[in-house]
Amino acid sequence: MSEHFQPMSILSETECWDLLSGVALGRLVTSVDGNPAIFPVNFAVQNRSVLFRTAEGTKLVGAVMNDNVLFEADDHDSAEGWSVIVAGSARSLRSDEEIAEAERAQLKTWTAGEKTHFIRIRPRSVTGRRFQFSAGPAEVPAAEDPVLG
Repeated sequence: MSEHFQPMSILSETECWDLLSGVALGRLVTSVDGNPAIFPVNFAVQNRSVLFRTAEGTKLVGAVMNDNVLFEADDHDSAEGWSVIVAGSARSLRSDEEIAEAERAQLKTWTAGEKTHFIRIRPRSVTGRRFQFSAGPAEVPAAEDPVLG
């Protein structure tokens, strides 16, 4: 066997941004009333930041009123998967210049309703991992499987 199977590898920051640019759905992790909260959002990458749109409500308040948010996106195929986590601060874009720049991302919302607020997550750190799936499954008999019991 010429290649050593490495089930997990660390991604560079450039690889992380490239992968994020290729997907459209991620998860915003924030705190609402002192409790962790997670929200699926469609997003775009713009200038090494994460951009999404939202309407008034819990997601907006939780994102903007919290200087510490996480954003996660991932994807997989039959051979491998990856996950990228952006840790940073989120804020609502207010100035005409900021909004004009955000509109250039041509970010369309997936759900009905008016989503007039742009939120940008400025990263403090970006980390990612790539997972290689094994060629042969290490199957556990159903009687020993902790999930299937």
